[in-house]
Amino acid sequence: MSDTSRTAVRVTIFGEEYALRSETGEDYTRACAEHVDERVNSVHVSGHVAEPHKAAILAAMQITDELFQARAARDDQVELVHGRLSDLRERVEDALNRGAAQADLGS
Repeated sequence: MSDTSRTAVRVTIFGEEYALRSETGEDYTRACAEHVDERVNSVHVSGHVAEPHKAAILAAMQITDELFQARAARDDQVELVHGRLSDLRERVEDALNRGAAQADLGS
């Protein structure tokens, strides 16, 4: 996309203001920034991390871990659904074959 389709959004993360350009819209960008800000602040408070860049890196690691876990859970669900669809397809094919065989016997 071109820069003309991007929205300029000002956000504050860990006390620092950032001017972001986003293709996803202002509300979504603000929600993402708020999530990052909450996580950085949480790491800073709970881990007693004084340096902002270290708190940001630890928060990024936590967010990435959550992303990877969500992807793995989604992949597990996709595999489960594919297995169930395969089983269902086999059952339908078996039923159709039985119906066709019975129709052949009746003619």
